[in-house]
Amino acid sequence: MFKKIERDLHNHQYTWLITGVAGFIGSHLLESLLKYKQKVIGLDNYFSGFEDNLKQVKDIVGTANWKNFTFVEEDVRNKEVCYQLTKGVDFVLHQAALASVPRSIEDPILTNDINVTGSLNVAKASVDNGVKRLIYASSSAVYGLDSVSAKKEDETGGFLSPYAVSKYLFELYAENFAKIYGFESVGLRYFNIFGSRQDPDGAYAAVIPKWISAMLNNDPVIIYGDGENTRDYCHVKNVVQANILAALAPKIESLHQTFNIGCGLRTDLNQLFKALKNMLISQYPHLKDCAPVYEAPRQGDIVHSLADIAKAQVHLKYTPEVLTNAGLTKSIVWYKENV
Repeated sequence: MFKKIERDLHNHQYTWLITGVAGFIGSHLLESLLKYKQKVIGLDNYFSGFEDNLKQVKDIVGTANWKNFTFVEEDVRNKEVCYQLTKGVDFVLHQAALASVPRSIEDPILTNDINVTGSLNVAKASVDNGVKRLIYASSSAVYGLDSVSAKKEDETGGFLSPYAVSKYLFELYAENFAKIYGFESVGLRYFNIFGSRQDPDGAYAAVIPKWISAMLNNDPVIIYGDGENTRDYCHVKNVVQANILAALAPKIESLHQTFNIGCGLRTDLNQLFKALKNMLISQYPHLKDCAPVYEAPRQGDIVHSLADIAKAQVHLKYTPEVLTNAGLTKSIVWYKENV
């Protein structure tokens, strides 16, 4: 299926809007689309994105492809900006969000403003301007309650944080927009995405970049809880594939659908620590005596998270291209050069 989609991209220049374009996932979407010579408008306020991410994309894609990109430094909470930027756009890839469970607990109002109100601005502008399809980033956080079994799309509930609530609320709005406006949208529930250009710094950094950075710099590696928490770690290249498939795939069974995007592989934190240590120790001998520091579990953290990706495999023809260990190897190469 993806080969067919790639032919479509080579044969047609669509216009895309990426919100959160300077962020980790947004910049990878930009890189891929520009390589296909697509026309891209990017929106970001640098709240959690970085100008350097865009500079790296420019260096990778080259000057000629970069000319197909227009950047607007603005905020999805600006309704008028969202309306203006969706004019003439074929597809919207909505990635802008305040993506942190701890931060949402500290500031639920800001989380709601960005993740719900900002997303509504993007969706309503897309409706008003005749966008073909909106693809938006949801989250595995909508599954909440702990279970060692793989999460299926109809098993939401038991939300553990305002972040989880905000993501599920917009899913409800997207479903409602399909009913009242006939508007097509696809929600992609991301499971612990990682890869190059993911920020390793700050109190809310994701575990993989944070740990790689700590190991490279001989800093403590913190595990919250006993290390038995499990996650489905999914490389960002898989997310790029999923977004493009969701945008260009033939009409899906209904106007609004949600899909899990992960690898369907379970890794606990202790296993992750050992894997990273083993990948680095030959070049960083100080890691020989490195051991994790265990601290109290964090409020809002899900204990077990594993994606059932069968629905995405059937309806989107999604197949993870980069599995966990291969993704970790790719990530380490980038962090060794950039941290």
